[in-house]
Amino acid sequence: MFQQLYTGKTILFLIALCIVIGTIFYSQYLAKKIAKDETHKVEIWVAAQNTILNATDQTSLELAARISSENKDIPIIETNEKDSINPYNCVNLDSAEIKNNPNYLTEKLAEFKKQNKPIILKISDTPYTANKYYYGESMLQKEVRYYPLIQLIIVGLFITIMLIALRTGYKSTQNRLWAGMAKKTAHQLGTPVSSLKGWVEMLKDRKG
Repeated sequence: MFQQLYTGKTILFLIALCIVIGTIFYSQYLAKKIAKDETHKVEIWVAAQNTILNATDQTSLELAARISSENKDIPIIETNEKDSINPYNCVNLDSAEIKNNPNYLTEKLAEFKKQNKPIILKISDTPYTANKYYYGESMLQKEVRYYPLIQLIIVGLFITIMLIALRTGYKSTQNRLWAGMAKKTAHQLGTPVSSLKGWVEMLKDRKG
């Protein structure tokens, strides 16, 4: 019984380990793929901003504005060449925090700098002026990044429940075994005890 329980624990552990390792590798693959796709989207968004600044016809302006408005997921902060933030061109950020917290954009900029390199849009050479666009992770990318942790918690709960079930089953089997042994022992003891009672009665009769 102990050997069976030990084997069950080992199998559960190996299954959980394979699930966690597979999930981590696949999540990393998805995160890299999403990050590459989002970088491409930001590059298109920056190109649209350039078109808006230098548009010569209404059609190009409308197309660039449409492309710019389609970004609803990736947070972006615009700065100048000296990393001075332009608060009027920061998208997909918490507007309430921008209004109430004077350090919000600065903190977000520092966070974005750690996550991705900026995309630079050069405006002029002399003097050198440019806009930098720092961007962070979308909600989808964050969810993919935290997915292995959630998966690990689920697997941990699964193993815990299975171990409790195995232990409960083992105790139930052990209790049934003890009950069966007690019944068998009582049955085995019943025959000689009955015989002894008979002999005692016979001895009483002889004495009488």
